[in-house]
Amino acid sequence: WSPDGTRIAFLSDRDGTTQLQVIYADTGEIAQLTHVPRAPAGLRWSPDGRRIAFTSTIPDEDPILKVELPKRPRGAEWAKGATIVDRLSWQRDGVGPVEKGFTHVFVVDATVGGTPRQVTTGKYNHADPEWSADGKTLYISGTRKPDAEYLRNDSEIYAVDVAGGSIKALTERKGPDANPTVSPDGRWIAYTGYDDKNETSTLSNLYLMDRDGGAKRLWQSRLTESPANLAWAHDGSGVYFTAGTKGSTSLYFAPLQGELRTLTEGVQELSGVSISDTGQVAAIRSTPTRPGYLVTFPLAAAPNAASWKPLVDVNEDVLTGVTLSDAEELWYPSKDGLKVQGWLIKPANFQPSRKYPLVLFIHGGPWSMYNVGFSWSFQNFAANGYAVLFVNPRGSTGYGQDFVNGIQFSYPGKDFDDLMAGVDTVLAKGFIDPNNLFVCGGSGGGLLTAWIVGHTNRFAAAVAMRPVIDWVSFVGVTDGASWYRQFEKYPWEDPSDHVARSPLTYIASVTTPTMVMTGEADLRTPIGQSEEFYRALKLLKKDTLLVRMPDEFHGWRRPSHQLLQQLYLMAWFDKHKRSAPSTTTESR
Repeated sequence: WSPDGTRIAFLSDRDGTTQLQVIYADTGEIAQLTHVPRAPAGLRWSPDGRRIAFTSTIPDEDPILKVELPKRPRGAEWAKGATIVDRLSWQRDGVGPVEKGFTHVFVVDATVGGTPRQVTTGKYNHADPEWSADGKTLYISGTRKPDAEYLRNDSEIYAVDVAGGSIKALTERKGPDANPTVSPDGRWIAYTGYDDKNETSTLSNLYLMDRDGGAKRLWQSRLTESPANLAWAHDGSGVYFTAGTKGSTSLYFAPLQGELRTLTEGVQELSGVSISDTGQVAAIRSTPTRPGYLVTFPLAAAPNAASWKPLVDVNEDVLTGVTLSDAEELWYPSKDGLKVQGWLIKPANFQPSRKYPLVLFIHGGPWSMYNVGFSWSFQNFAANGYAVLFVNPRGSTGYGQDFVNGIQFSYPGKDFDDLMAGVDTVLAKGFIDPNNLFVCGGSGGGLLTAWIVGHTNRFAAAVAMRPVIDWVSFVGVTDGASWYRQFEKYPWEDPSDHVARSPLTYIASVTTPTMVMTGEADLRTPIGQSEEFYRALKLLKKDTLLVRMPDEFHGWRRPSHQLLQQLYLMAWFDKHKRSAPSTTTESR
């Protein structure tokens, strides 16, 4: 929204290329502001609503290695030219090959559009444009340093003079300072970051500095998850942000003076949070039994969910008459005594006297968090007579840095113990059939699924989706070079950790029927990882299948493929349900 609430800026490719456009709230009239060759991103209105800042990529056209083909013979057609790569990372999952270039900040007139004016220069990437209160300065994040592509998590915040283009660094340390957010009076800048300690994953803190980069202070630390969606209170008294905590996403307020306050409570996922100047909040709320719906509530009554007003629920009619199962929260000790959180969804029309099959779902990341928002996949399994267990093993966010560090340089590791202890906890309830346990997961969850079947035969069947199978081969072909830091040494220095943590190492121990599912265009965990696992299983005459989703990257974009995944999961598990007791082994 524009500052005065009369217009909405948005991106649209309705004319074939993605461009910046605005729509007038009163008339619905749309005006296209840009005609740029590459898509704008990171839109930000100026305080007076007269300009919009955005980022876009400028290609780097410096020749890498110049060659010239001879004259084409008459009647012949040359094949497509070669792509020459000289960058550390040159492709991105969900996108494909990334054009060589640098992301810069531009400003365009918000009324008449025209040719955008480039504000930043140089062979650097920039992000997070944020206007100063007087509209004379843009605060941005970036890595304007030599050999920037080799610097992992080392961005700074800069002040850019909009008129002249001069740039001043406001932060300078080893660590990723980002998300500058300016107070209404222009005096303060809130931002996120941390001091890089060479951890495999680090949660960000909330910091504060004045507009010139002085008076820096650590504002909020030891949060359960990195703060997101920073927004200043209208009176400048502090900053609102969202963060995940123990499976729920909540809204917090960090005052300039005083203790951090939790503004929302309850079992829920909040997303798309927007706060008006009058203290009214709009957000998308979801619970285990209710898909996301639009709500509003006053900040003054935020902890009281009874004051929340539903505005739009697009799924209400779809779910009329549908039986849904709530999620039961579990806290249980892992093998070493660490408390771990999970949730159990019982089958629809649950009867305590019956024995039910159980599906263990494992999230990816691994530095992410299962939340208690609605999952149609979980509910579909419950509707078909399965109990569903989903767990946040160590390494997950939402529980603080120490919990994240639980798999530091040792992934997979004790997260396996956390998952198995969760299964044991549910088995102790007495209504789960121990002979019909199933497991599946995607990405990091696919890795752990493949790891599990190499370390226990307690599961009747498994599905590893988009997994990492061999760390040695994976780190060199994934779309980001940061995975080289997953272990303390590079694989050419000492591959022992990479080998010891690779599911492929334990392939001979697999007895569980295991389906492997992947996207043919996956650049995060490329299809070769799945093919390695499948071929090894097949070579050893194990019960396996390889499912290849055409034209899909790391996550399925097409609803039909998402549905197909669910159908294949259900079919594989139904096929391998056991009718008689079998011997189980906890681990090898």
